[in-house]
Amino acid sequence: MTFSDRLQQDTGPSATRIPFLRPNPPKLADLVSELTALDRSGMYSNYGPINTRLEKAITDVIFDGTGVCLTVCNATIGLIICIKNAVRSRPSGGRFALMPSFTFAATAHAALWAGLTPLFCDIEEDTWLPIPKAEEELLARYGREIAVMVPCSTFGNCLDLEHYEHLSERHGVPVVVDAAASLGCLTEEGVGFGAGSRHPVVYSMHATKTFATSEGGLIYCADPETVRTLRIMGNFGFGQPRTATIPGLNAKLSEVGALIALRKLSEFEDAVDHRSQLAEAYRARLRGWTFQKMRGSRHALQFMPVLLPAGTSLMRDDVLAALARRGIGAGAYFSPHLAEQPYFRETCLATDLTITDVLSRRVISLPLSDFLSIEEVDIVCAALSDVLDDET
Repeated sequence: MTFSDRLQQDTGPSATRIPFLRPNPPKLADLVSELTALDRSGMYSNYGPINTRLEKAITDVIFDGTGVCLTVCNATIGLIICIKNAVRSRPSGGRFALMPSFTFAATAHAALWAGLTPLFCDIEEDTWLPIPKAEEELLARYGREIAVMVPCSTFGNCLDLEHYEHLSERHGVPVVVDAAASLGCLTEEGVGFGAGSRHPVVYSMHATKTFATSEGGLIYCADPETVRTLRIMGNFGFGQPRTATIPGLNAKLSEVGALIALRKLSEFEDAVDHRSQLAEAYRARLRGWTFQKMRGSRHALQFMPVLLPAGTSLMRDDVLAALARRGIGAGAYFSPHLAEQPYFRETCLATDLTITDVLSRRVISLPLSDFLSIEEVDIVCAALSDVLDDET
């Protein structure tokens, strides 16, 4: 079944009931013959043959055959082993993981599980990416106490990886890139975001992502030795058969998960193209609204974030409730941001987050899915405008 066929089949008859997220992982019912062959093989995990095919296919298709990919059971576990590996042999030690507060909880949790304290920095007003000057100031202030930098490619926006390469070299601090929503995004040069990075880049293949599987993650790095070490860490640290030689846990993706991801890869381009058209429609219909300034030539958007007008007297929760009454789902990512969440207030260190505070109060995330139509984008935008017009 083609992507267009599935879109036509699965879009419901109602023109007013529009869910916020509508996951579209490949259906197991469409993989019966492959699952039967998997059962016959008796190989269900442990970096099996399907997983090996998947890693090579993603390397070839998304990263133009450069570097090495390693699958993981989910992106959070991927971040944990990457952060742990980045700091475990660092002579100067350090206790902080420098990251933005405007991101998902998994980023901070991963650093905490790796034994570090997240140190939150502010973001730019337009790109919603970490402010380079703020990063420089914190690196100068805390020096060797910063063990690792964990920049986040907010909503799939393309970070300047050369900037982090220079920071790493100048300050002697390793980098792990949280690119959870960036699998399939392209740089200005038209290559997959992350391609060529000597620092590990971690992507999500969760069901709600554009590259939707049931659950899963991916680590990319241009350095084969780094990936070899991470693969050992992801298999209980077994450098020799059943002998732990380095820190380890179980990060392996199952063969079933790899099979689902292989099928997703075959239809992924159509999904990204469709979502790109929807994003263009949102921007055209909400002229004058503040959207994220995107870097790169293509983005595999999970949903459509936009800022509520600064002058509106409506609270964001009121807008969400009003949309819900009209049968339209919407969200608020990332709000509250990490430094505002109870557990992270107790365990992390926040610096000046002025821009983060403002944006997190105004951001609203609008529906975007493989099944959404341009006509439904019109409905969402009209409803949003009506909600604000009613208030004025």
